[in-house]
Order: sequence, then C-alpha cells, then structure tokens
Amino acid sequence: MAGGRFISDRMNGLHSLFAFFKRGTTLMRLIYINVGVFLITRLAVVFLRLFNIDYSFLLNLELPASVLSFLTHPWTLFTYMFLHEEIMHLFFNMLWFYWFGKLFLQFFNQKQLTVLYLFGGISGGLLYVLAYNLFPFFDGYEAHSYLIGASAAILAIVIGVASYAPTTKLNLMFIGEVSLRTIAIVTVLIDLLSITSENAGGHWAHLGGILIGFVYGSMMKNGYDLTRFFVQRFESVLSFFSRSRDRKPKMKVTYQDVRRESDWDYNARKQNEEKDIDLILDKIKKSGYESLSADEKKRLFDSSKS
Repeated sequence: MAGGRFISDRMNGLHSLFAFFKRGTTLMRLIYINVGVFLITRLAVVFLRLFNIDYSFLLNLELPASVLSFLTHPWTLFTYMFLHEEIMHLFFNMLWFYWFGKLFLQFFNQKQLTVLYLFGGISGGLLYVLAYNLFPFFDGYEAHSYLIGASAAILAIVIGVASYAPTTKLNLMFIGEVSLRTIAIVTVLIDLLSITSENAGGHWAHLGGILIGFVYGSMMKNGYDLTRFFVQRFESVLSFFSRSRDRKPKMKVTYQDVRRESDWDYNARKQNEEKDIDLILDKIKKSGYESLSADEKKRLFDSSKS
C-alpha cells in the first residue's frame, strides 16, 4: 500500500511539473529545458561516480571541435546549446536570457524567439568548429576540445533586439541608462579581444551567435523576417516551445446577441491596426522604446503575440 502511494505521489508530481511547463511562455520553457538538462546530467554524473562507472559517454552530447568527430555526431550541434558545465555558468546564462528575452518579446513573437535561439546556437557551433580547424593557433587542440553552453544562442537574442532597436535604453545597476547599441558594441569587443584566450572556443561561438543576431535584427528593420520560412515549416515542433494560440476552449453553451464582423470591416480594422503599429515602430526608431506611452507599449506587446 505504501509503495503504491509513493508511486502515485511521484506520478502526480510529474503531472504537476508537466502542467507547469505547458503553462509557461516560450522564454520560460527554454529556461526550464536548460535547467532540467543541467540537473539530469549533473545527477547522472554524481550517481555514476558513486559506482565508479565511466560517464565519458556524456561527451556525445557536447560539440567536438574535430570535424571528423562532428560528422559522426551531428546531433551535438543542437544538444550542446542546452548543456552547462556548472551552476554559475547556468545561472548567469539564464539570467541574461531572461532579461533580454523579455525585451525581445516586446518587439517580436514567441516562435521568432525560439527559431532565433536555435539559429544562434547553430551559427555559434559552426563558427567554433570552423575556427578550430582553420587557424594554426588551434593546431593540436581540436582533437580534445568540446563546446557546451547556451551563450551563443542567447547572444543571438541580445544582438537581434539591439540591432532592431539600438536606441532603446536599459537602466543598469551602478551604471545608469545604457542604450542597447552600447551593450552590443561592448559585448562584441569583449569577444573579439578574447578569441585567443583560455576560453577561445566559447568566444568564437559567441561571435557566431552575434553574427546571426545582427543579420536578423538588421533584416527585420527592413521588413524581412529571417525566421518566417522555418516557423511556417516547423510549426508542430515549435509548438512544443511556444504556447499555442489556437487552444480549444472547454465546451460552453451561451446565448448572446452577437453581430458578425463583415470581411470589409475586418480588413479595414486590420489595416488600421497595422498603421498604428508602423507609427509606434517609427517612434521607437526616432526616440527609443522608453518614449512610448503605456498604451502604445501594450498595443505593441499585444501585436507581437499574433
């Protein structure tokens, strides 16, 4: 009886955890996945060490610098961006992701966030492998070098929103107001100056994420969405990360006198809404995000979810 109750409690706990995950936004789901993967892998290492069991197989999830190893383990280009070495590495990455992810979602929608996160991680991983096999500085290191961490993916989000709204300002502790343009420039300089440091591979990956973020933000300013093609073709996969907008409500019978909106009225309303958003975006370009009124910020946020 006690055993059955224990199993039942564990199942209820897992159900509650899954329900909590489903209620989260894209941003929070990606953070939950990173935290969950960290806990699972760290606990696995502790358990295996206790029994003197070899846990080097976990390297099969890390991105190798060796081209031959990469070609035989192509999935690592995806898995590496959800792994972290230690708790502070995870903490600061997720803190950075949360701050700038929230800012990103004020301009863009949740599926764009997911695709750009993945694009940034993939771009960072490819540049890392390329650098280790292109520059003589890394001769002899590529055979035993591996990459983990979400930094490249997160920097794609940071630089993406900074490139799209560079004059937007953040109020940083001990520093004061700083524009996204300044944050982006400082970030790029730090990584450029560190590409021959002890953590050279990580900084090369950062530059890959920065590059894809810059391209994305710059193209969005010109009205072209780099992620649109992938959002349309991988809708079912992205729905795992993003809250569905088309959830079916529970059956409920109501009686109301509701007038249907005609196609003409609908099209006219949508055109007016798009004009309003264009005016808000023009205002951001000229005066920055902080110049918006509370109502304008709300309208921009609402439009980003559609």
